[in-house]
Amino acid sequence: MRAAPASEYAVALLAELVRAGVRDVVLCPGSRSQALALAAAQLERAGLVQLHVRLDERSAGFVALGIAAETHTPVAVVTTSGTAVAELHPAVLEASHSGIPLLLLTADRPEELRGVGANQATVQDGIFGTAVRRAWDVEPASGADGAAALAREALAAAALRGGGPVHLNLQFRDPLSGEVPLPAIEPGTWTAPGAIAAETVELRPGPGVVVVAGTGAGERAEEVARDLGAPLLAEVASGARFGPNLVAAYRELIDAGNFGDRVERVVVFGHPTLSREVPALIQRPGVETLVVRTPGREDYNPGGVVRRFADAVTVVADEAGLGATRSWVGRWVSASRRLLDEAAASAGDDPMGAMLADDAVTRARWAREQVAQLREPVGRRLLARAVWDASWPHDRLVVGASRLIRELDRTASGKRIRVHANRGLAGIDGTIATASGIALAAARADGGGRGTTRVLLGDLALLHDAGSLLGAGGAEDDGGRMQVIVGDDGGGTMFDLLEVAGTADPELFARVMRTPQSVDHAALAAAYGWEFRRVESRGDLVPALTDAGAARTLIHVPLAG
Repeated sequence: MRAAPASEYAVALLAELVRAGVRDVVLCPGSRSQALALAAAQLERAGLVQLHVRLDERSAGFVALGIAAETHTPVAVVTTSGTAVAELHPAVLEASHSGIPLLLLTADRPEELRGVGANQATVQDGIFGTAVRRAWDVEPASGADGAAALAREALAAAALRGGGPVHLNLQFRDPLSGEVPLPAIEPGTWTAPGAIAAETVELRPGPGVVVVAGTGAGERAEEVARDLGAPLLAEVASGARFGPNLVAAYRELIDAGNFGDRVERVVVFGHPTLSREVPALIQRPGVETLVVRTPGREDYNPGGVVRRFADAVTVVADEAGLGATRSWVGRWVSASRRLLDEAAASAGDDPMGAMLADDAVTRARWAREQVAQLREPVGRRLLARAVWDASWPHDRLVVGASRLIRELDRTASGKRIRVHANRGLAGIDGTIATASGIALAAARADGGGRGTTRVLLGDLALLHDAGSLLGAGGAEDDGGRMQVIVGDDGGGTMFDLLEVAGTADPELFARVMRTPQSVDHAALAAAYGWEFRRVESRGDLVPALTDAGAARTLIHVPLAG
């Protein structure tokens, strides 16, 4: 008896994705999508894919996003029909704005069951609009050749314009599944088509130039800054927060005399989102800006004043010009280090001078101060800095959209570690799910080894994605060690930084801009099978972050002020 066409098609489609290098499938169970789900399970049994099963499609979409962000390889997401498809939309938007390739395989009714009141049927064709690079509404399956061709076409589209999501809306008729043996499959290695640099701009070293690195900038920004002899103003999620030219305290210096006022040219890599000072600098009269385009992202152009864009830059060797920049970059770097040292000293983080003093009275005073500090409550800056200090190159750090990422950006010294943040749209959606995808991919690359994926986020971001604690880094997926570190300020204080906090009626502001919550975080952790640590004081913080015992730990930090 001939096998079910739905299963024949599903097996052929997924098999071709594997041949092209796809290694991960994230799915949520469903009836209409059963052929795809069972085919994925067959591939998992054969050791050809990593299969990740989730209950919630919104979470599944962000798990796939995290895996793809860490591996730079397309990830397939399988859902059934109806609202399940719509639940993917937040992750699709983030993937679209961040240039992350996802393959959305959504099951649907055939034409005769559309518009007739069928259960779980809605208009799925075109549901993601312009957020996907391309979409197909595929008629009921018939034949492996067509499925393989579609898989190749979809992968090519997912690499368009630097990468992004594509949508395959697959119509299935009854019978919805049947037994289909796997064909011979030789797994391939994903190779994205090389970008064609339509315009490469040559740069020469000289004073007055700064390099700005936003999210997605990568290590090329640091290299160009060194070659130009330019200060490097690198955000914490840029992938360029290291090197001899790093200016970590860039906000303060942009607004300081003899620094920001002397800037003549800005070279931008990535997508800066963490300060107001950078876009304000770019919009100053007399400042020329060159934006190096980031594949998959919109051109960065604050205030619409940028006139020069390039696909790539090269730095022309010029020893005389580079020599002229030493004083320029040296003043920025020295001033930045001094500001960070002063901030650390005022926070009690630089006690060496007093500890080594010859005077016994001074040493005794230092000891008393240290004991007192250990009992102090934890503030945002201390929390952000402690998480940064506890993370190393074999770790991953995922930072949610809250005040904490800005505090981290203000205080983090140079360190070459992998930092992820959903800054395409900078929403709080799916932070834990994204981090669990990153943890899965990182653990696999590390052989399940020594790294920890730390997630630093606010209390609202945790609650918004609490359901993703289920299965995040669990034994089923072997996601390695994870820590979710929650800075709890009672909800909604991000808006205290906006003008509305000073102009609105305080009672109305509290009513509609604040979202206070009183969740029992220990009970939440227990419900999802996570270890729990509560950090009451400064002395509790470092032991909690450096405890390598538990595979999954929720660290709750009530914030002072």
